[in-house]
Amino acid sequence: MLYTYNMSGNMESDNTEFDNMESENSTSDAPSDATFDATFDSVFKALSTGTRRRILDLLKDHPRTTGELCASFPELDRCTTMQHLDVLERAGLVIAQRKGRVRWNHLDALPIKLIHDRWIGDYARSAVELLASLKSDLELTST
Repeated sequence: MLYTYNMSGNMESDNTEFDNMESENSTSDAPSDATFDATFDSVFKALSTGTRRRILDLLKDHPRTTGELCASFPELDRCTTMQHLDVLERAGLVIAQRKGRVRWNHLDALPIKLIHDRWIGDYARSAVELLASLKSDLELTST
């Protein structure tokens, strides 16, 4: 997702898919579960391949050109690397920006954060509560 700030400092989204998700659920500010599931499916699919995860790792520190990314995977031809980038872009994990003849690829970590908030955060909270309960039970039995 690409965000821009207008002159008054308000954030605007350039991602029509996300805007459509918001408008589908008019009763609340949050997108529907079905919309989240479709978005999550594409993100999970994109993350399912080690090559794509390595591409995201390379983009974590700073944007890279497509040529730089292709050079990082000498075992793959340029077409295959571009196909991986296309899957990442469709999942919303990579934003491609053209500057002249050069294509810059930027990481968008928001879909990963949404997965964390929806799935991992709840499971982690339950695990921490279970560990806290276990600790207090052990402390009671040891005294």
